[in-house]
This record gives sequence, structure tokens and C-alpha cells, in this order.
Amino acid sequence: MRFFPHFRASFLLVLVATLLTFFTSSATFSQPRQPADSLAIQQLLRQVETFQAGPAVRYGTVALSVRRVRDGEEFIGYNARLSLPSASTLKLITTATALAVLGPNYTYTTNLEYDGTIKDSVLTGNVYIRGMGDPSLGSWRFPAYYDLPALLKSWSDAVRAAGIQKIQGLVVGDASLYDDLTTPGTWPFGDLGNYYGASLSALNINENLFRVFFRPGKSVGATTSVLRTDPVLPYLTFRNTVTTDAANTGDQVNIYGAPFSNQQWLTGKVPLGEPANEFSVKGSLPDPAFFAAFALHNQLVQDTITISGPPVSEGGGLPKTVVYTGKRTLINQHKSPLLTELIQQTNYQSINLYAEAFLRTTALALTKSVRSTDASVDALTAYWKSKGVDLSGFRIRDGSGLSTVGALTADNMTGILSAMGREKVFPQFYETIPVVGQTGTVRSLARGTAAAGNIRAKSGSIEGVRAYAGYFTAADGERMSFCVLVNKFTPGQNRAVTSTLEKIFVGLVGLNGKGERVKE
Repeated sequence: MRFFPHFRASFLLVLVATLLTFFTSSATFSQPRQPADSLAIQQLLRQVETFQAGPAVRYGTVALSVRRVRDGEEFIGYNARLSLPSASTLKLITTATALAVLGPNYTYTTNLEYDGTIKDSVLTGNVYIRGMGDPSLGSWRFPAYYDLPALLKSWSDAVRAAGIQKIQGLVVGDASLYDDLTTPGTWPFGDLGNYYGASLSALNINENLFRVFFRPGKSVGATTSVLRTDPVLPYLTFRNTVTTDAANTGDQVNIYGAPFSNQQWLTGKVPLGEPANEFSVKGSLPDPAFFAAFALHNQLVQDTITISGPPVSEGGGLPKTVVYTGKRTLINQHKSPLLTELIQQTNYQSINLYAEAFLRTTALALTKSVRSTDASVDALTAYWKSKGVDLSGFRIRDGSGLSTVGALTADNMTGILSAMGREKVFPQFYETIPVVGQTGTVRSLARGTAAAGNIRAKSGSIEGVRAYAGYFTAADGERMSFCVLVNKFTPGQNRAVTSTLEKIFVGLVGLNGKGERVKE
């Protein structure tokens, strides 16, 4: 049989077309459908990439890390290995370490002691308040524990109950547990005089803060006057340049001060039209141990116990000047709330002082030779490395995140959070973290969305930085850890940053934790 040329060409074209159709159909049928969780991850990554390229963060950096808690598997890593400022999200690491090392039932103790001898109701010796690092001593936050006035009264009563009516000696605030200058060297000078920049002491009291009350002027731009402080601090002097601003403008005051300096500078503005025509702001005590001694000295005198010498302090880098007169005798021991209660306040209210206290206390429990903040950071780092966490890029400089020099990677954060999720104390730790849309510093975030009530997160904010880290429950019930860091966002873009982060939160809870991972 003969094939004509045109018939041969047609036959070949039909054959090729048939084969192409067959193989294309086979490939289509054999290609697996992209998992829904992978699509959700890709959608979330596109959202993050758009955020990074947009006007709010175009000149800064967005980083995101997501891990599965049960095995530490990384699901998302976007700029996750860049070292960036953590702000207060660092408190999660500090509090997790404290809980894992010290245990949920740990309590701080503060001892009231005396040395010398008592004869005919006269103590020839000194009374000591020996601090062991409790950041909550005299705090108003815990209803079942003494606030400052009640604490001072209980100590005075204990001194009288010991048979002492006269002290031929001193009242000493003993902060010698820490013999270094405890303020981290990388904290901004402009923060040190304000309550959130209060320096740690081995003898903390009243959260190492005070209030200064202003009388605003009668018009915008008018000078103000300082009315008083609470508690009373007659040994402090103020240089006041604060002026008056329009009503309802809030606290614009900055207090400049330094550890152990009794001179402070008051700058900024306070609003008109406040109740009782006064406005208060919070500052930091320059020497908490001295204030503790000063306050107890005054309470004892008020309760008719005479004292021959002035109040003094020691520790925190100060030279020792107190003459000891023998072994000390315990008069009274004050115990703090449980560590879980302290940590919850730390993470809910973002209290820098508490975080710094936990860093030092935990480090001492791990390594008795620790004598500085830097050494304490080293001890914390070694602890998590021993748990198998990759801490490449981990360069923290304190326990609270106030340092603008300290940095970590989003990968560091989720690595530690996932490792903590496998510790026996994790259930207690989990409960100390605020709930998005409901509690703590994230209570107003993502309300009315799927993320509200489904994410536990610590927020962080310093100039140009927004950060969140914590845990969420994925759509399939898997527990996940996450960290999102936004660094050097465009000034004036706060609302845009918040809005986008809320959308990212919604995207997180839509993920499936049992699916495949997608890295950058």
C-alpha cells in the first residue's frame, strides 16, 4: 500500500497531537494537588513581602518565624536569621528561663536583721534590711502582700517585738548581694531617670519608683512648679523646666537622672485642666537600698524608736563603709508572691525591673560565680544552647529588651519558645502570656478577628521597633510558636504597621501545623 506525501504528513501531525494530549493528561492526573496549608503559608508570605515592600517598612526590615512546638520544626522563615532589636518580647525568654530554672513555686526572701547586743532595750549595733533581689518588695500590685506603708509598719513592729526601743547604730539598706553597678551599660541615658529605666538593686522597694507632682501653669507655655513627691524624698533635688501644654495632651515629661545621683532634671510638658490642678509622673529612685533604709529609719522614729546614726546603703558598686559588730540575728523574713505571679505581672504589664531581677537571680542559680549583667546574659545563653537551641545571631544585652543595642533573630525566639513548650513547666508559663484581643498590652489588638483569643503574645515597642512573639493554635489544633519583628519602620506609620500586623495574626491562625513547611 502506498502513502501519498500529503496523507503521510497529516497522519504524523495527528499522531504527535494524540501523543501530546495523552502525556499532558497523564501528567495532569499524576500531579498532586498543592496542600491547603501550603497555600495558606504562601498567602501569608506574600502578605509579609508586600508589607516589607510597602511605604511603612520599605526602608526597614520585617522578620517572621513560625515553628511547630512539639518538635521545633520551622514552618516559615522570612528574614528569620537577621539579628534585630527584640524590644520587650525579650521578656518571654527571660521569664521562661527563670521558670524553667527556679520552678513555679520559687519565692524571694528579704530579711530584717540586727547585729551587736541588746541590753535594757538598747541595741548597740545596726539594723539591716538584707535584699536578695525581690523586685516586688513593697509593690502595690499584689493585694495579699504588703504595700510600702504596710511593709514599713510591719518592720517597725518587728523591731519593737525584738525588744529594741533605741538603736545605738544605723539602719542599713544591704544590697551587697550584687556588688557591681547593675544598670546595663547599653541602656539609653534618657531612660534612666524614668520609672521604666529604674535600675535593679539587690534591695528593690516600691518597684524602685516614685511620683513627682506638678502644678500646671494657668496657660499654655506657662512654667510649672513641683508640689511634692510620693513617697517623700527630701534628699532629692530637682531642676524643673517643665511647661504647660493644652488640656488632655497627657504625660510628655522626661526625667533625667543616674544611679546614685540625687540631682534630677525634669523636662517636657504637662497638661492643663487636670483634677485638683496637679499632674503626676513616675521617676526612678537613684538608690533603692538607701531609700529602704531612709523609709524604715523614718518609720522607726515615728514609732518612738530612737536611732543615733543616719540611714545608709551598701552594695551595687558602692564602697563598704558600715562597721559590723558581729553575727546577725534574724528579726523578720518577708516572702514574695510565687514566681508564677511575678512572671504574669511581668509579661502582662511589661515591667523592666522584674525582668532584670529574674535575669540576675536565674544566672546566680545556674552559676554561683556570676557577678554582672553580661555574665548573667552568658549564663542564660549557655542554658538554652544546652537544650539544643541554635542561638546564632543572639546578641542580647539585658533581660528586658530596653537596650537598643541588644538583638536577636526571629529564629532564636521561636527556637527558645518551642523548646520551652517541651518543658514540664510550660503550662504555667503559657498562662503568664497575655491573650491577643483580651488581656495585657495586647488587649486592644485584633479584636473581632479570628486571632482574638487564639494567640498568646508579648508585645515589644521601642523607637522605630514593633515586635510580637508567643504562641498560637493552628487551624488543625497544633500549637505553634511565632515571632514577628518590625525594625526601623517609617515614622508616622504606626497605624499602618498595627493594621498589617493584625492581618498577619489572622493569617497565622489559619495555618495548619501538621502540613508541609515553607522557608524563605
